[in-house]
Amino acid sequence: MDFLQRLARFLDRPLFPWKNLIIGFSVAQYAFETYLGYRQFRIFQRPKPPKVLEQEVSQEVFDKSQAYGRAKAWFSGASSLYGLVQTITIYHFDVFPKLWSLAGSFLLRFAPARFTGEISQSIVFVLGFCLLQQILSLPVSIYGTFVLEEKFGFNKQTPKLFVTDLIKTDLLVGVLLPPVLAGFLGIVKKTGDRFFYFLWLFFAGLQVFMITIYPIVILPLFNKLSPLEEGKLKTDVEELAKKLKFPLHELYVIDGSKRSAHSNAYFFGLPWKKHVVIYDTLIDHTETEEVVAVLGHELGHWSLGHTTKLFAIGQAHLFYIFSLFSVFVHNNSLYSAFGFGNQHPIIIGFLLFSDILGPMDNVVKLLMNILSRRFEFQADAFAKNLGYSKELARALIKLQIQNLSTMDADWVFASYHFSHPILTERLKALDWQPTEKVATEKAEKDGKGEAKATGRDEL
Repeated sequence: MDFLQRLARFLDRPLFPWKNLIIGFSVAQYAFETYLGYRQFRIFQRPKPPKVLEQEVSQEVFDKSQAYGRAKAWFSGASSLYGLVQTITIYHFDVFPKLWSLAGSFLLRFAPARFTGEISQSIVFVLGFCLLQQILSLPVSIYGTFVLEEKFGFNKQTPKLFVTDLIKTDLLVGVLLPPVLAGFLGIVKKTGDRFFYFLWLFFAGLQVFMITIYPIVILPLFNKLSPLEEGKLKTDVEELAKKLKFPLHELYVIDGSKRSAHSNAYFFGLPWKKHVVIYDTLIDHTETEEVVAVLGHELGHWSLGHTTKLFAIGQAHLFYIFSLFSVFVHNNSLYSAFGFGNQHPIIIGFLLFSDILGPMDNVVKLLMNILSRRFEFQADAFAKNLGYSKELARALIKLQIQNLSTMDADWVFASYHFSHPILTERLKALDWQPTEKVATEKAEKDGKGEAKATGRDEL
């Protein structure tokens, strides 16, 4: 505690160049990630697939995968540059203090007097800022969905569904954000210098609450979950869960095909009540034994304690963030540098602190990706020990073709960005012998897309 107080006093110095520091961090991160993107772009220019995939992937599919990778690389670079321009503009032109002032004026004009304090103003400010960011990001979202993904046959969304999802998301934010933000600010204001202990407990409880209500309230707003029909797949999965003593509560099929052709599977829920979700596209494009092998990999994460370990690491990271925030929450020079003078809105301090934390969080991201890739190898080995080595390898190859995923990767780019090993590494670990062409014409024609990160336990 004394160390944090001394650090806070050291950093709270007049004329400290906080604005230049944060903008510099943003530019440096953009330059670094652009360099990594350039390294990976050279990989996307290779004319032949990796040797282990030569018999599994046709030249036509490989060429399409490479073209998709290049298109995504250009799009990612342009999106990052657009985001950097937004960040610099927001800070250079003091958008935060102007938006904060607008939020206060809005409350004075339209809200009862008891709703004009810092917490209410912070809620209006954050909602307004979220709306501004959404408007600014719309061109990127529309292009990515209806141009890039559409060009390669991945997009299944209609404009109506796109707008509907947008409205549902806004409504969810409008309902969930105010009480969470009020709790966050109330704890910081009322618990003194040791607020980070109570803040950590609050968010740990909030995570458990969200895990509980997610499948009941949130997920059905966007997707339809249907119980898996009786048959060999359901029987085999239930037998596997019973064998591993996995607390399976329900097996669902999710209608992922209404938005994209991505294939995946995941599980979620409390420790004593798990739900397994299988994408309809996965069932459509793989054999029953291969789906079971994929789920064997997923249950390997559970059996080996990966989900528990990652949750514990996440909690430690959250405690570290809140502890470090206590150093900046009352930093006069930080607020002054961004046009707030004698005002010290807690939410503004947290947003600015988040940008200062960026370089350190990038190191955490790198370490977490290294750990995640290690867990993926372990889960593959778990499925292999269950007797699903060939089935899992075939499923991975089919998913690679269906998703047009990256066939090869630059090692620096992969180390920084990838939470999963590339396919060639996984096949080698599974002792895959490319003796037959398992990538069928049907898989080549039907498969599209690259599985998106969801924050859940996925393949």
